[in-house]
Amino acid sequence: MISAPDIYLLALAKIDFIGPITAKSLIGYCGSAEEVFRTKAHRLLKIPGVGEAGARAIANADPEKLIQPDWDWLDTCPVRMISYLDPSYPQRLKQIPESPILLFYRGSANLNPRRAIAIVGTRKPSPYGVTMTQRILDELKDYQPTVISGLAFGIDATAHRRALDLGFPTIGVLGHGLDTLYPAAHRKLASTMELKGGGLLTEFPIQSRIDKEHFPMRNRIIAAMAEAVVVIESKERGGSIITAEFGNAYHRDVFALPGRTTDPLSLGCNALIKQHKAALVESGQDIAFQMGWSDDESGPSRQMNLFQALEPDEEAIYDILRNNPQADIDQLAYLSGLGSSSLATVILQLEFKGILKSTPGKRFILV
Repeated sequence: MISAPDIYLLALAKIDFIGPITAKSLIGYCGSAEEVFRTKAHRLLKIPGVGEAGARAIANADPEKLIQPDWDWLDTCPVRMISYLDPSYPQRLKQIPESPILLFYRGSANLNPRRAIAIVGTRKPSPYGVTMTQRILDELKDYQPTVISGLAFGIDATAHRRALDLGFPTIGVLGHGLDTLYPAAHRKLASTMELKGGGLLTEFPIQSRIDKEHFPMRNRIIAAMAEAVVVIESKERGGSIITAEFGNAYHRDVFALPGRTTDPLSLGCNALIKQHKAALVESGQDIAFQMGWSDDESGPSRQMNLFQALEPDEEAIYDILRNNPQADIDQLAYLSGLGSSSLATVILQLEFKGILKSTPGKRFILV
């Protein structure tokens, strides 16, 4: 059953000409998604990002009628609708301005895992690409990351299948609604992912057409939900390169598998490495080292028992980073309410205690 607030969030998500950034602006200005639909078009036009077409679409919409097919479908399916205000919403994804206001999720994998990597690549990989995907994941077995990909042919499917073999949770991010599956040949794989602790995730409601423009949108979610993006074989242009670009834009660690300079399937990866847009990766250990992962599965929670008691401000920063992995200095200041001098002191103390470390882009992660 859809809650009353979610009726209006879903309706807003389905309005043409209104993207996630504008949707959040509308909610911020009006106070709630419900109030957005009660606001006159001429007032909506005063909100940044809202054009005439969007204002008219909202003013003319009947929210309950608009979402009726979704309502009926959600009543009969084991699908969760997760708003960006829900604590279970992926916190890494929430960090980006264009995060969707709603997600649709079927599965049991934690959407806020301690460790998460995205593995993407060509739909027609070479034996080298397949073998290296499997080997890299094999070498990450001690770290139990959640593996995120797009459920496409090729490297995506290889990553999902190897994750299942190793007992890793694996999440497929889709470019369409959960009432269908593309490619249809991966229905069995998708079902196995759901049954074995993984899941399927999308921002698209049901009856969304399978459109090539949706896949770059899907790729931004793959990049944003991960700590690291790993590209395994790609031509110079393609979805994998787009995902890597998103990863860089979102201050994620980006890795690329090198290949022969004459191999078309390695041109994209080699270019990322050459242009310093990705670190060269040869093994899973390269990723674990770069990410500062420890094979101590209890991680920070166990370390806290070894450290002296934290001061209140230190504990506040620790809690923020648990819920907001890779937060930057501005986010830490905003969420903690600490001044710049006090915050710098707290960060320094936590670094001395081995609890956090800085990463490129002036971001911080728990060790």
